Amino acid sequence: MIEAEYHEFVASDGRRLSWQRWLPSSAVRGYVVALHGIQSHGGWYEHSSRRLAEAGFEVCFLDRRGSGRNSEARGDAIHADRLVNDVRQFLVATRSRRDRDNPGAPVVLQAVSWGGKLAAIVASRCPGLVDGLALLYPGLKSRIRPGWWARFRLDLARRLEIRDKLVDIPLQDPALFTGDPDWQQFIRDDPLSLHEVTVGFLLANQDLDQQVDLAVTQVECPLLLMLAGGDRIIDNVATRELFQRFSSDEKRLLEYADAEHTLEFESSRDAFVADLLGWLEQVIVDD
Repeated sequence: MIEAEYHEFVASDGRRLSWQRWLPSSAVRGYVVALHGIQSHGGWYEHSSRRLAEAGFEVCFLDRRGSGRNSEARGDAIHADRLVNDVRQFLVATRSRRDRDNPGAPVVLQAVSWGGKLAAIVASRCPGLVDGLALLYPGLKSRIRPGWWARFRLDLARRLEIRDKLVDIPLQDPALFTGDPDWQQFIRDDPLSLHEVTVGFLLANQDLDQQVDLAVTQVECPLLLMLAGGDRIIDNVATRELFQRFSSDEKRLLEYADAEHTLEFESSRDAFVADLLGWLEQVIVDD
């Protein structure tokens, strides 16, 4: 059975970022650079990552700075561009390894939940680094949004340069992620899950939100969007509308009617992985 390898990537500001790699036992046919959600980390997605690796895809799951195995400055982000640059630099490093070991193999950017907005912006800014974009229940449009009082306080914090205060992530109920009791307990017991973020992170998130609508119109690579029909975190209606605005000539929308937010934890996960693999196979053919 293919097991994850643990590595570190040094960002341009010197920060060491943890990432996991699932390496195929046979020839590498493509590369999948994966981004996680606001609370999760690469360890949540072992099943799908292993399945992709078994099919010949090298999966490189980057833990966002301050998340997962990255213990420094938990829950913090200096600014939105820092998060974008981390992914851009990781893609550059992955493509460099691709050019050395498997020239011509596609590099796909895959993101779940909150990571979807970051991935869409990276793909729009760095089209030469992304051969395909897979967005799984992405946080492009959320059902859980701050009210007017929270927005007022955040605007005030921006003006007063208040950045270090910690704030609870409004996703403390594991039932928001999955209806499976065992996976709910997994989320409760996970010591690497993120439960608080800084005001600085919230400001960076606000800046990313303001860029999403324009960014999607600038994404031209092959696109896959997967939605969970029972999602209580993502606004599926608004996300479907946004899907139509992507400039990609080749785009596919799949929805799993009975699934909750995290497809990885649902009974239908083998179906979604099979569909993801089918799309990746098409990216290889078209690349």
